[in-house]
Amino acid sequence: MNPPVALSIAGSDSSGGAGIAADLATFAALGVHGTAVITAVTAQNTVGVQGIHPIPADFVAQQLDSVLDDLPVAAVKSGMLGSREVIDVIGDYAAAGRLPNLVVDPVMVSSTGDRLLDEEAEAAYLELLGHAAVATPNAREARVLGEAGRCDEPADLAALCLGVLVITGEHTATDWIYHEDRWFELAADVIDSYNDHGTGCTFSAVVAVGLAVGIDPMEAITAAKAFVRDRLTRSAEWDLGAGRGPVAHLMGPEL
Repeated sequence: MNPPVALSIAGSDSSGGAGIAADLATFAALGVHGTAVITAVTAQNTVGVQGIHPIPADFVAQQLDSVLDDLPVAAVKSGMLGSREVIDVIGDYAAAGRLPNLVVDPVMVSSTGDRLLDEEAEAAYLELLGHAAVATPNAREARVLGEAGRCDEPADLAALCLGVLVITGEHTATDWIYHEDRWFELAADVIDSYNDHGTGCTFSAVVAVGLAVGIDPMEAITAAKAFVRDRLTRSAEWDLGAGRGPVAHLMGPEL
């Protein structure tokens, strides 16, 4: 049988810990064929982001056409998009129904604190949320989105999301899920590890895999949390790089 196909729309990470590298590794770990549309090339390592080279929006669209016209993409996740023009392109394709089971990870700031998105583009993400089956901002990104949308309460931000909103914890292991007009707490103990570079990318990639294979969004979110925690544990003793090292991907049980 053919494997399911998932698409990552994101930036590169030259250190291999986040972005396209993390997404494709996660897809492979779970038996899904990964395809990729690159939105930006970064010079990046475990210490930080040294440079960003955005890909023009029209070439992002050309990449999308190349993949979508040929392969049966069952789910899509977006990560670092980098500019309003690229966000608008993704929104146009989503509005046209070409991005099934869209998981939006609104990457605005790297785990090392580097800004990855200009301020003008932040408001554009609010429109993209309207096409998302699942959106996975961390707490800091949720605050930025809330300010951009003048949302007084997290529920106001959730109302802008077509599907399920997951606000992942920044410094805790507790996530909050808004689904069917209710908040659900997904709590866990903190895993002591300095190797957490790419956890957000990995989480959203697993959610996309779940949707690609037909799992209910809430089940996919729960599976994603378990996957990330397993990988954090497996890489806890790694010593790669001078900063925050990568989380493991290609190790352990399948979804």
